[in-house]
Amino acid sequence: MSLTGELIPDGTAKKDNLVDSKSDKYSYLSLGQSKFSECLKAILTDLNIIVQRDPAANNWLEVVLCYPGFQALLCHRLAHWLYSLEIPLVPRLISYWTRFLTGIEIHPAAQIGKGVFIDHGIGVVIGETAKVGDYVLLYQGVTLGGTGKEMGQRHPTIGKNVIVGAGAKILGNIKIANNVRIGANAVILRDVTANSTVVGVPGRVVSR
Repeated sequence: MSLTGELIPDGTAKKDNLVDSKSDKYSYLSLGQSKFSECLKAILTDLNIIVQRDPAANNWLEVVLCYPGFQALLCHRLAHWLYSLEIPLVPRLISYWTRFLTGIEIHPAAQIGKGVFIDHGIGVVIGETAKVGDYVLLYQGVTLGGTGKEMGQRHPTIGKNVIVGAGAKILGNIKIANNVRIGANAVILRDVTANSTVVGVPGRVVSR
């Protein structure tokens, strides 16, 4: 019934619902295409950064076939794209089999920037709410995890151009600012300001 008290034909209501349904469908597809385009650009940047930074990388084909860090990121970006479209189960399965094949575990919900390089890779763990900025370098055994005492945002946020040494643990809802260097086996439990070098257990700033 309209505001004036007139009855609206059923056909009109059904037509409006059909239009809304089609609009939602196109919006969903457009969002998926946009996110997939971003995913492809990030993958290409990941590949290029490895070839540029790693002296052992002779060519892009070698990186694609022989670098578990790149393979893990490739699979994660696919899983994250599916996760962002709210597709159930499949993203977690991709994450599970990626861990089995590469020794690197990245939750599909983790947000990872472009140009990230996971060097060697074995034992790297990146939690569900972790955020990793552009051009970050992670060595083997790095954990971006939680403390078990937090809910919601419970994993670290890593800025741009950060280097995290082998075996380092960054735990909890903390922020690591841009251009930070974290030493091997350090345990970081507090925020770190930009352009700092952090070492030790617990982590302490040794230079800025």
